[in-house]
This record gives sequence, structure tokens and C-alpha cells, in this order.
Amino acid sequence: MCTVTYLPLSISSFILTSNRDEGQNRKIALPPEKYTVYGTDVYFPKDTDANGTWFAVEKTKFTLCLLNGAFEHHEHHPPYRLSRGIMLLDFFKYNNVSDFLFHYTFEGIEPFTLLVFEQSPTSGIQEIRWDENKIYSAKKDASAPLIWSSAQIYSKNVVQQREEWFDAWLKAKNEFTIENIVRFHKTGGTGNSENDLHMNRDGKVFTVCSRKTTMQNFWQLGIHNFWQQGMQNM
Repeated sequence: MCTVTYLPLSISSFILTSNRDEGQNRKIALPPEKYTVYGTDVYFPKDTDANGTWFAVEKTKFTLCLLNGAFEHHEHHPPYRLSRGIMLLDFFKYNNVSDFLFHYTFEGIEPFTLLVFEQSPTSGIQEIRWDENKIYSAKKDASAPLIWSSAQIYSKNVVQQREEWFDAWLKAKNEFTIENIVRFHKTGGTGNSENDLHMNRDGKVFTVCSRKTTMQNFWQLGIHNFWQQGMQNM
């Protein structure tokens, strides 16, 4: 996952939209399905490289999004002990974020940012970052619109620029609808294909899909994919 936006609609509902940027050699992922994970029904697209995921929804409580990198670009040094996508699914072994942070073993996992959106009893957002040395956790304001970009793919300057695009979109008084935020994910930017929200770096790394999830009243769940023309990868 490389770009994520969050739009609060009420105390118990929000729209979460994401773009996934991947390399041209990444295997085709499977569309979202319901799987049983540690005794819990979880909806997610499956990455066929490691059978993990970057986006998962347990519709009564948690929605999780995974971004590559923690705070800045890092060197890739495989092999790693465990896939980040498997780590995300392991979250569902625990009752809450605190138990996950305290008991889980993060050593041997490539740097990541994990976003945890909690729907019950009131909305809450936990931002978890792992830099291969230390785990960091911060609570974000669930009443405010938010945007995240992958620290592995985008420099700090570009991340800040994307925040400015999002801020301008908000100041334009766009209504918080699925159509409007998906349009932003497809067209946001300055025309620089390397760093626009819908990005393409010479066909080597590019946006392969967008995904939107709506959570309403804890029980109503909607997951939709927006496939890019001519691409089958997720």
C-alpha cells in the first residue's frame, strides 16, 4: 500500500481509500474474499507472493492498512524472517492494539507503517511504525481527514507535497463521497507521473489499483476495487 486517505463521516463511519503501487514483476493478487484468521472472519485481497495482504477488514471492529517503510527510504536486505503481509494478518491473533504491540515479535521484518482503524466503541486510529530497531505507536485524530504515503517510495518532500494536495482538496469543499475521493486518488498531483497519486515510474513501479472501504454503524461493510485498465494485478 502506498497512498491512503481517511475521510470521517460520523462517529461510527468513514471512507478509507488506498492506491497500491507495485513493481512490474509482482505476481497477480487475488481479489478480496472472506477468510477465517485466528477464528475471526476477515476480508482481504491475498498477495500470492507470500499469502499475506496489505489491506484487511474485520467488519465489527478493525480495518488495517499496510504501507512500505517507516519514516524514510531504507535499503532492502532479504531474506526477512517474516512477510509484512503475514504480520498484518497476525494482528487478528490479539484482542487489541496494546496486546499486539506488547507481545508480537517484530524483529526480522522489513520496515513498515501499519494503520489500525477501530470502529468500536468509538472510532480510533493507531499509527504503528517499525524501523527494524524500534516499534513506534501514535494515536491519530479520528475526527479529522488524513493522508499517508509510503516512506519507502516517496521522499519526505514528496510526502509533504501530497499532504498539501490533500489539504487543497479539502479546502475546495469537496463533498465527502466515494466518487469525489476516488477521483482525487486518480487525478491528484501536478502532472509528474513519478509522484502523482496515480503514479508510473517508467513502467517499473506503478499504481496497479485503488481500493475503497466504507464502514458504517460498525456492521455495514462495503469493499470495492477500482482496477486500472489493462492491468490485472492488485
